[in-house]
Amino acid sequence: MTGIARLVQAHVSHTPDFPELGVLFRDLSALFADPVAFRATIDAMSAPFAGRFDVVAGAEARGFLFAAGIGYATGTGVLPLRKPGKLPPPVRTEVYALEYGTAELQIREGTVSGARVLLVDDVLATGGTLRAARRLLEKAGNTVVGASVVLELADLGGRAALQGFEVSALLTEAG
Repeated sequence: MTGIARLVQAHVSHTPDFPELGVLFRDLSALFADPVAFRATIDAMSAPFAGRFDVVAGAEARGFLFAAGIGYATGTGVLPLRKPGKLPPPVRTEVYALEYGTAELQIREGTVSGARVLLVDDVLATGGTLRAARRLLEKAGNTVVGASVVLELADLGGRAALQGFEVSALLTEAG
């Protein structure tokens, strides 16, 4: 296990049966609260894609925190991928499946087009969020260079659902 993987692992807590029965929720609150761990995480998430992106897109809500940190650290733009009803029209919408339901992501029309985009999120589970984010950004005229996540839940098959798409995870656990 790498040093960053150990650092992340030390800052992840597990809550069984949240948000519903059978789901093991991974909470990264301690990681966000520790300035040394947070900075190391931001640096490690962006390193594999250094110089290859102009904008960092983060899925609501925890992805926002990582996207903002990476954008600041790398001097690139930040694009929040929002839940429905948070942006004024016109918006672009992508509906997708989660391990425990469905969700939607939106971006405002015309916000970013022609950019090289790095997707970031906290956890890669089934791959639904990142796959939907990629479709949304590509339909808006952008090139998605890859995705960077803090934690990958390997048993849930998210990486396989993102075939042909570069994915970097700092820590991998069983689902």
